Amino acid sequence: MEVIRSIRQMQEAASTVKRAGRRIALVPTMGALHEGHVALMRAARSKGAAVAVSIYVNPAQFAPQEDFKRYPRDLDADTAICKREGVDVVFAPTDEEMYATNASTWVEESLLSRRLEGERRPHLFGGVCTVVAKLFNICQPDIAVFGQKDYQQLCVVRRMVRDMNFPVEIHPVPTVREADGLALSSRNQYLTPMDRAQATVLFKALSVAQDLFNAGEINAHRLEAQMLRTVEFAPSARLDYAEIADAETLAPLHEVKRGDVALLAVYIGKTRLIDNLIL
Repeated sequence: MEVIRSIRQMQEAASTVKRAGRRIALVPTMGALHEGHVALMRAARSKGAAVAVSIYVNPAQFAPQEDFKRYPRDLDADTAICKREGVDVVFAPTDEEMYATNASTWVEESLLSRRLEGERRPHLFGGVCTVVAKLFNICQPDIAVFGQKDYQQLCVVRRMVRDMNFPVEIHPVPTVREADGLALSSRNQYLTPMDRAQATVLFKALSVAQDLFNAGEINAHRLEAQMLRTVEFAPSARLDYAEIADAETLAPLHEVKRGDVALLAVYIGKTRLIDNLIL
């Protein structure tokens, strides 16, 4: 397995793979790899392509008050996981390599990114779209693998690919969870033992919505209210949002149908976690 830090070297490596007649499957990550990322790597490997994993904590998607500086980083541990999973190349650039000091070109999606995460973190999806577009140009993937845990991000990237005509197939992978339902996330490392025990409230709230929907409840506001009440049972939990949305457009709903998505963001202590469930 090769670890590449240079954009030019990554582009040359990708071109070499393409000339050999192989496809490339890219797994974009911010590192702090866990079993959720492993599932993405295995999905990429199942495509019969050369697998590239990018490891880059993208400053463009963090606001000044957010956790960019303390976001967990351990490149040695991450590359060991990649090697174990048969990854062909890891692309791990520096900030100086990825962004010129006078960089002035940014990529934005203007519809799906307005609500939910985009409303609360207005800087987020411009940073995501810009870095993903750059990774596509650098790594030249035929396939890019994204987890459904970051559901709105998945929708935004799909729309960018469609609208900008990137020749990249977006392959989603279902959320990987702990035995108690907590979605795997690098930010779970921030949770104290007490907070970790209460973090299961996110999946409990989603499951309540699913159970009520299965029982015949289709009023979105009542489902959202029940998610809120469930979150309130956890003493250290503070709801940011709980919404049912159209799975493709992310538009808010009055009546819910099968295939719509329940999404929520919850502060557990000082840690903000997100999760979702397709109903």
